[in-house]
Amino acid sequence: MKEVGIDAISFDLPKIYLDIKDLAALRGIEAAKLEFGLGLKKMAFPDVHQDVVVFAANATRKLILQEGLKAEEIDRIYLGTESSFDASKPIASYLLQLLEESIFEPGALENCDVVDLTFACIGGVDALQNSLDFVRANPGKKAIVVTTDIAKYDLASTGEYTQGAGALAMLVSENPKIISFDQDWTVSTSGVFDFFKPKRTVKKKDLGLMQNEAWQGVLETKISIAKDQPIFDGQYSNACYLDRTKSSYLKLTQLKNSRERFYEASESIVMHLPYCFQARRNFVELYIEDSPLKLELEASASKADFVRSVSKSEAYTKLVQEKILPSEIASAEIGNLYTGSIFMSFLSALSYFLKEGKTLKGKQILFIAYGSGSKSKSFVGELSKGWKEKIAQVQLFETLASRQSIDTDSYIKLHKKELDASVINAKDEYILDRIEEESPNLIGARYYKLV
Repeated sequence: MKEVGIDAISFDLPKIYLDIKDLAALRGIEAAKLEFGLGLKKMAFPDVHQDVVVFAANATRKLILQEGLKAEEIDRIYLGTESSFDASKPIASYLLQLLEESIFEPGALENCDVVDLTFACIGGVDALQNSLDFVRANPGKKAIVVTTDIAKYDLASTGEYTQGAGALAMLVSENPKIISFDQDWTVSTSGVFDFFKPKRTVKKKDLGLMQNEAWQGVLETKISIAKDQPIFDGQYSNACYLDRTKSSYLKLTQLKNSRERFYEASESIVMHLPYCFQARRNFVELYIEDSPLKLELEASASKADFVRSVSKSEAYTKLVQEKILPSEIASAEIGNLYTGSIFMSFLSALSYFLKEGKTLKGKQILFIAYGSGSKSKSFVGELSKGWKEKIAQVQLFETLASRQSIDTDSYIKLHKKELDASVINAKDEYILDRIEEESPNLIGARYYKLV
């Protein structure tokens, strides 16, 4: 059977960011707590003309032009997101239309299957697994996996400093030049309320509408409102993250039945990062469970003290520096990308290894994904011969260094949607052109263009 995996990758991010030190000063938080405690440095934040469609379209356009793809070569575009603004029309359908208008021609992608997959931050991994299976079952076919999200939290909330935004696009094919994936994937799922985005209701009378008259076509006394910001419990969410990732990881070790421990056999450990240091803080328990230390843990008087001591040990510190830190670099500069977080971590690690001049053909990468609600998947991939050339094209670190900082006043206005003009004028990218407000059959329709 031919190898199947990621043949090429691209990304798109806001060109503006807020320095975490400025946010810390604004909120009266010690900057060191965020920078050295959580690993945060900068927060990517969307400009006025940007949304999840814009990020997805920019990343996918880059991928198509970079690889010289023809419309007939693209058999499916599966998109992972938890930031959709429509309960019916998928972001992927906007993406298809924009690609036809700006790269191909009307109807060129008519036979391309497109869909959004949503399961919090793991939706992109679900899209990848589905696309890998599709290519394996259909020799010669290709798929594009897209992740696009805006991680937005309420102002002054405990999640505010983890915000981020952006998209990644990945070409899935046979004989991939970057990484091929093993078919053994494990999953751990549990229905919980650690983090979610419910539709909320507001009574018309609370909006100043004393009579139950029609409002925007709503005849009910209550109006449903969808917020970008989630309902979440940070400590509980972290516990769910640990429970699910530990379960899927240990299940993978049992499935593979390898004599060599996964963290020892893998060149890099790539996990979902809701904030930069999440992986290093949580993997320690997986590390203990997958080693002789498990017996010491069971015999210890205090589990918390034992875990803490192991996390500070020379062996674990060495593992973090060599196998986790490379995947954290981009997260520190961007923030949470929700569905794209794990793939940006992967891109970060490879960009770091490229910079260090490492030759890693045939080396194993361990992936541990997570999505609130909650689900984790663990799987491994093997780096291909051409990974260095493909990652060199992406220029991740160069792009991060070229962004422009904004002050806290601009940040607050962007967050509250009080700005009408963009901080940076768009150039050679898609923009949100307008949202229909008048036509009764098209109210809310979003229109985009390439500038």
